[in-house]
Amino acid sequence: MPERVAVTAAAADLLRQLRGQHGPLMFHQSGGCCDGSSPMCYPDGDLLTGDADVHLGDLAIAPAAGTAVAAGTAVAADADLTAAGAADPADAGFTVPVWMSRAQYAYWKHTHLTIDVVPGRGAGFSLEAPEGVRFLIRSRLFTDEQWRALDAAGAL
Repeated sequence: MPERVAVTAAAADLLRQLRGQHGPLMFHQSGGCCDGSSPMCYPDGDLLTGDADVHLGDLAIAPAAGTAVAAGTAVAADADLTAAGAADPADAGFTVPVWMSRAQYAYWKHTHLTIDVVPGRGAGFSLEAPEGVRFLIRSRLFTDEQWRALDAAGAL
């Protein structure tokens, strides 16, 4: 089944840094208002999600280049990554769940979203704000083949 979300290498680097500072992370794609339509990065669990939200998927953030992680270590969002063999939890692989409000999902369900990072002022509540950068979404329409696969899997 096609994935709904992805992350650029630059955004993955920033997520490693933010995880080292704040622990496990999550994204919620903002629906507008104060910070526009920005992907908002929070410490995991700081923004409560529920029936009004859709879990789009998890970003798989690989270990930083050159980081040795114990052989056979599974990447999991809530694993004790220091015990997994990385000197710093941010150096081991991890996942970042991505959420969107169900109402906004109705408009975006036909798109694949890639989280990227660019210079500029981050959204006021998002963790990257003090870093002089901001996360943004790059989107593309699913191909007809991907759309059929999502439909067949009941993922629309």
